[in-house]
Amino acid sequence: MTTAPTALRYLALGDSYSIGEGVSAGERWPCVLVARLRRVGVAIDAPQIVAVTGWTTDELAQGMDAAALAPPYDLVTLQIGVNNQYRGRTLEDYRVEFAALLARAMALAGDRPQRVVVVSIPDWGVTRFAREQGRDPAAIAAIAAALDAFNASAREQTSHAGGHFVDITAISRHAPDELTRDGLHPSAAQYVRWVEVILPVVDEALRTAP
Repeated sequence: MTTAPTALRYLALGDSYSIGEGVSAGERWPCVLVARLRRVGVAIDAPQIVAVTGWTTDELAQGMDAAALAPPYDLVTLQIGVNNQYRGRTLEDYRVEFAALLARAMALAGDRPQRVVVVSIPDWGVTRFAREQGRDPAAIAAIAAALDAFNASAREQTSHAGGHFVDITAISRHAPDELTRDGLHPSAAQYVRWVEVILPVVDEALRTAP
C-alpha cells in the first residue's frame, strides 16, 4: 500500500498584503501560492495566516505572541514594514525589529533558514490613494526612497541569515492601477503577478532544504 505524502505546513506572517485587504480569501497571495503549488503536485495545507491590516513590525510580533503557533512549519513567508514607513518610523527601528521577526520566522521553520521566504514591501506611493491624499511628485519619490531602504535592509539581513528574498516592489510600481476599491491595496490580478515571481523561489526553498 502506498502512503500518501504528509502535507507541508505553511505559515504566512505579515500585514494587509498577506491577509489580502479588499480581496476574497481565496485571492490572498498566500492562498494563490498554495493553489499553484498544489497544481504542480506539492501536498501542502492551507496557509495559517498571522496578519492584520495596519500592522507594523512590533504589532506583528505581538500578534505572533497571541497566535496559536505550532512549529515546525515547512514554509514561512514574511512580508512586513509598509506601515512602519507610512507612520514615519525610522529605518534603524525597522532594521532591529525586522531582525527579531526574521529570527523568529527561522525558528518557526524548524531552524531551517532556507525554508523562510521574505517578500519585499510594495510601493504604495504609486497608488490612487497616495494621489488622492495630495502627495506631490517629491513626496512620492520620498516614499519610494524610504521603501527602497527598508527593502534593502530586509534583503541584506535575509541573505546573511540564509533565507530567500523575493522582490515584488517592481511589480507594484508597474501596476499602479491593479488595485482594490480603496485605491491602495493590490487587486487579485496583481497578487497573481506576485505569485509568478514568488513561486519559483518557494519551489527552490522546498526542494533544497531537508
